[in-house]
Amino acid sequence: MSSRVFRAPGRVNLIGEFTDYNDGFVMPAAVDFSTTIAATKRLDRMLGMRSANIGQRREFPLDDRTAHSAGDWSDYVRGVAVMLERLGHRLHGADLEIEGDVPMGAGLSSSASLEVATALALIGISGLSLGLKEIAALCQRAENEFAGSRCGIMDQFISCFGKAGRALLLDCRSLDYRLIPIPAGIRLVISNTMVRHQHATGEYNNRRADCEAGVLHFARIIPHVRALRDVTLADLSRYGDGLPDPVYRRCRHVISENARVERAAQALEQSDLDTLGTLMAESHRSLRDDFEVSCPELDLLVDLALAAPGIRGSRMTGGGFGGCTISLVDEDRVDDFVRQVGERYRNASGITPELYVFGLPSEE
Repeated sequence: MSSRVFRAPGRVNLIGEFTDYNDGFVMPAAVDFSTTIAATKRLDRMLGMRSANIGQRREFPLDDRTAHSAGDWSDYVRGVAVMLERLGHRLHGADLEIEGDVPMGAGLSSSASLEVATALALIGISGLSLGLKEIAALCQRAENEFAGSRCGIMDQFISCFGKAGRALLLDCRSLDYRLIPIPAGIRLVISNTMVRHQHATGEYNNRRADCEAGVLHFARIIPHVRALRDVTLADLSRYGDGLPDPVYRRCRHVISENARVERAAQALEQSDLDTLGTLMAESHRSLRDDFEVSCPELDLLVDLALAAPGIRGSRMTGGGFGGCTISLVDEDRVDDFVRQVGERYRNASGITPELYVFGLPSEE
């Protein structure tokens, strides 16, 4: 049988970290890195998958109602299949040949890229019809309920809706969004620390629990509160005295970050890169000090970026504890920026970073 090929991109988040699962605002952009799946129908109800990157093959029956996490890369594929079946969609058996160039553990959403590519493949070869918002939501459920990471919907949404050369402002409550062109002459430079601290997943879930504790506190006082999206900085100042200090600071980050995202979208639409750079710096400080998800390597890369030629703004991006920073850099200084930041990070840390440059012309 002939194969059909499906692809979904990774993403970088310009601003709006840990706001998505708090019903807030985010502003990611799709990147050129992607996951590609060649899908071939089978005559049975088995799902086979092979990762070219890892060199491993897995197989499981689609009729298995007791499917559970295996604790490896296959969870993202199996989870999507399980969620589709639970929603009443009967899938064809298939063999999936998976290959991707999204760096794993770098905060560029390799998992969401794999999930969305899997969903597109299984839906396509099974002759199903689902809207992109439905696909984003079921992929988020797969990561939450099967793979065990309590992420928001941002990563899956941008993988479904991202466009070249544009950022995407997303309201994570309503799922309303708008695409914002990235100004001409600007490139996005992703700098990979090449480190991933082992406690990242557990700490990510702990931060979400802190946010949920904050919501419970404010909901008892302010009736309309359903998420930290509904709490203002004035509310935090007035009613936050009873919160443990870490929870107070987690709430302060999310509430202030939501405001920064909305201001950043306005700045980007007006090509006001000075304001956007200031907001990115504020976001990084908040992530470092209030949400406590940065690390020395991320802080070093941000400091080096802010001292480099052509810089407009820089911050950590993704879940933290390693991974990447995102910098906005003038196109005519990108080569100097990459060389200087790479050399100085290597000299200071002993680690050779990877730097990726994006910012293609917008597709009309």
